[in-house]
Amino acid sequence: MKGKALRLTHRQMVERWKKDPAFAAAYADLGPEYALLRQLLLARQKVGLSQAEVASKMGTKAPAVTRLETSLSGSKHSPTIATLKRYAKAVGCRLEIRLVPVRTAEG
Repeated sequence: MKGKALRLTHRQMVERWKKDPAFAAAYADLGPEYALLRQLLLARQKVGLSQAEVASKMGTKAPAVTRLETSLSGSKHSPTIATLKRYAKAVGCRLEIRLVPVRTAEG
């Protein structure tokens, strides 16, 4: 089988990379951003809107919605709360932001 490249799915690659403690820590730190991104995409899909339709409801252009949705999966910039509120309203939701206590080994 010389010359054949091993093909892995994205999930398989991530699982391999997670064995590296530095990668695992960085991946865990991005958890909230990825969770919010999933929520944005699911909310838009649930109401059957395109990025252009969401943009129109937000009073902006489609590339701005594309940047918003992709900014959460990179770390180029963080959207403002006002932008997230407009997005939520455009897809028939409201934005809720919560602080969740972190449990430590001591308490």
